[in-house]
Amino acid sequence: MLKNIKINLKVIEAMNYFWLAARDKENISEQFFNDIGNMEELKIIYDDEFDQESVRRTLSAIRNREPFNGNKKERKLWNNNMWMMEDLDYTELMITPIKVLNLDDSVEGLKDNISYEEVEVVFTMLNMEEYLIKDNKLLINFFRIKPSLMDDSVTIGDTDLKEYVISKIREI
Repeated sequence: MLKNIKINLKVIEAMNYFWLAARDKENISEQFFNDIGNMEELKIIYDDEFDQESVRRTLSAIRNREPFNGNKKERKLWNNNMWMMEDLDYTELMITPIKVLNLDDSVEGLKDNISYEEVEVVFTMLNMEEYLIKDNKLLINFFRIKPSLMDDSVTIGDTDLKEYVISKIREI
């Protein structure tokens, strides 16, 4: 029975630092890239084509402003991160709503349908997927968040962010 929904922003907070530092041409150590690649929130998505070394190589190429030609998943990561750095004001519009996302009022309505006591909603860098479910973790592709430029609404696909997250938690 569900008792708690935890929001995990570790990857996005680390990447926000990277996007700002890389844009400002600050020195970012290789150890930082290794630390990002070692994050448990990313290890969950690794497979034969995409792993810790993929993350390190991709972020290093961005920092060094080098051409990059990895595999399809690595190129997608490179492309998404370059997009984040193009308009950091828009990136901030993507980050702010997940920082204030509160799902506490949703626990009561979900508690009898979820067998885990805690569900962790992880906003992370997925490649092609909009979301993944691994045990009690719901991984949501940060790059799919769409803030409106007309009002305060935020969606993934055509669904309100909070409604989207709740609907995916129901799948756990």
